[in-house]
Amino acid sequence: MSLQEIIEAGRDLLDEQAAAAFLDVSPGTLSVWRSTGRYALPFVKVGRKVRYRRADLAEWLESRARMSGATQ
Repeated sequence: MSLQEIIEAGRDLLDEQAAAAFLDVSPGTLSVWRSTGRYALPFVKVGRKVRYRRADLAEWLESRARMSGATQ
């Protein structure tokens, strides 16, 4: 991976507040999901900080799309 690719990937990382806004949930909800493992929503730890990749959030949202009210 080139330095430019690393820099671009870093720009794609969202903090918890930005990720929550992207998903239209509260930061506390993200924290609960992360700590309980309720949803397989990938995150990245950078030291003590939690970050989310924008592409992972978009992919996760897409995986939640349903054509009917049935859950599977």
